[in-house]
Amino acid sequence: MPELPEVETVRRGLSGVLEGRRLTQVRAMRPDLRFPFPKNFEKRLTGQRVDTLGRRGKFLLIHLDGGDTLIAHLGMSGRFRIYPSSPPPPALELELERHDHVVFDIEGGASVRFNDPRRFGFMDLATTDALADYKMLKNMGPEPLANELNGHALAVALKGRKTPIKAALLDQSVLAGMGNIYVSEALFRAGISPKRKAASVQGGRAEKLAFAIRQVLTDAIAAGGSSLKDHRQPSGELGYFQHSFAVYGRAGQPCPGCDCDTARTGGVRRITQAGRSTFYCAFRQR
Repeated sequence: MPELPEVETVRRGLSGVLEGRRLTQVRAMRPDLRFPFPKNFEKRLTGQRVDTLGRRGKFLLIHLDGGDTLIAHLGMSGRFRIYPSSPPPPALELELERHDHVVFDIEGGASVRFNDPRRFGFMDLATTDALADYKMLKNMGPEPLANELNGHALAVALKGRKTPIKAALLDQSVLAGMGNIYVSEALFRAGISPKRKAASVQGGRAEKLAFAIRQVLTDAIAAGGSSLKDHRQPSGELGYFQHSFAVYGRAGQPCPGCDCDTARTGGVRRITQAGRSTFYCAFRQR
């Protein structure tokens, strides 16, 4: 599933095409994705001007001048693709790729399409002024890249939690937007075992972890995110951060700068926590 860096990459890629421009026509090619589209979905969007594009955790937020916000979640395989110019319908419909489920025509001739083979993504509309109370956003924790995240704030959020730190960081009420890949990578950079009890990450450990989280997310965004299966930037380009993984997906391999005898230690280890794969170095992470 796309995590914060992938969604932020999508936001940045779409902003130059959508912000300040009007949606001349919006077409949903089916009645639903993971959930049904809201009532009058196409009508409520067509003719609206896009003010700004935002992000909350793994959710893309498209703020419209009419007072609504389009909330989009990529699910497992969803992606937006920019088409610089497009012929008018019905010719456009003949050129749609398989699994193109929503088409946004933009003034000036460009279009943006949402493609989702597995249809685990969704789109919804909410009043912008009431966005903080939207059901899937209201209980989310702080943004990892916001100033509010520091060692002290992270320590407070983890205090009293008996779950392993890996599970705690995947809880969106603790920290918004973190997923399996970047939690594993951040814990490696901070030297913290994914099996360590979350409540024990205090003081200096919390400071190191907060810094590592910011660092790994910033690096991933700069690389366009990670393209393992479905992620593509809106331009169609792949992300490249997967080439910089220290531990994720590297079971049995040495971690960066490793001087261990991997034949003896087994290299990077893979364990299962709460049904999810976790990758870590047992020597460097305590």
